[in-house]
Amino acid sequence: MQDKRVLFISAELIPYLAENDMSIMSFEVPKMINSTGGQTRIFMPRFGNINQRRHQLHEVIRLSGLNMVVNDFDMPLIIKVASIPKERMQVYFIDNEDYFKRKAMYSDEDGNLFEDNDERAIFFAKGVIETVKKLNWAPDIIHINGWLASLMPMYLKNYYGNEPLFKNSKIVTSVYNTVFQDELDKNLIKKVMFDGIDEDKIEYLKTPNYNNLIKLALTYSDGIVVGSENIPEELTEFINNSDKPTLSYHSIEEFAQAYQNFYLKDILNEDID
Repeated sequence: MQDKRVLFISAELIPYLAENDMSIMSFEVPKMINSTGGQTRIFMPRFGNINQRRHQLHEVIRLSGLNMVVNDFDMPLIIKVASIPKERMQVYFIDNEDYFKRKAMYSDEDGNLFEDNDERAIFFAKGVIETVKKLNWAPDIIHINGWLASLMPMYLKNYYGNEPLFKNSKIVTSVYNTVFQDELDKNLIKKVMFDGIDEDKIEYLKTPNYNNLIKLALTYSDGIVVGSENIPEELTEFINNSDKPTLSYHSIEEFAQAYQNFYLKDILNEDID
């Protein structure tokens, strides 16, 4: 991965949140990229259950201060940053008092999805992209992890389609077993259309459940990674019917070389020894 730039966007990441397939791989893959000569930038939401003092998060004033328009409302963007101890890894946190201060990540204490999860996903997607623009850091690969980041490929290919910084970037989306039940707000499709995106480009959002959010992400991705040993059967069928390069599930003990080969050969179309 020598000199390759990978923008790694994840809803969950250790050591800030509990261990699962997504949070572990969102740590291990950037670590591998760095160790093989690549460069990474990692973005995640600043959920309220992340201990800012313990993990030494601090606001980056020069990156904060933008307003993200979500459904005709201006929502202030706050960017915080922290370094993972003993690793050459810096993590950028997308924050907003209204969307991310609460102590739970996706659901209330009764297990009901937060009513504004749809707007949080829009805010997260736009916030990451606008921050990367401010950093003026052009990635070779943009790797998406988690349904909260699932709108990003669509926004990159449509809303930010003419942005020079991402002109040569390839998008990869990992699919995990972090399924939620029920649906997000039915008005999600209207809120995305407010950004000037045609309805026919976001048909999956008419029924904004977990599988359809992931299908939307995969539709606008250049490659697919199966990140969990077991994923929903509907998504397995969707992936099998896709003509996109796909990396099958690899355990933590054997992922490194497979991911490198996939990035370089299948996504960047480079010759490898």
